[in-house]
Amino acid sequence: MFSMTVNDFILTMGITLLIAGLVFLGVGVFVLVKKLLGKDLQNISEQTTKLAQKGLTDDITGLVGNARSLIDALNELVKTAAGVGILLLMIGIALIGAAYAIVLQIR
Repeated sequence: MFSMTVNDFILTMGITLLIAGLVFLGVGVFVLVKKLLGKDLQNISEQTTKLAQKGLTDDITGLVGNARSLIDALNELVKTAAGVGILLLMIGIALIGAAYAIVLQIR
């Protein structure tokens, strides 16, 4: 039978929380970098801006309106990705803090 003392159990919980916190931190950073600096998003934004300029020069108001709504949707997408990434970072920091607090309980 595997026996575990209280200190061993507390240390195991601390290590588990530390690993989970590091994973959350890593995923949060990945989400922020991948979504905010993605080439596809920048490419769509550039093409939409060109489309809006073309609509202004050719005096096509419907095209400009649609391009504006597409730019607004892209901005919301970036905000959502940033929010998810920051939430994951905060959870990771909280888990690392909890791991530290638990390890301090070892006597």
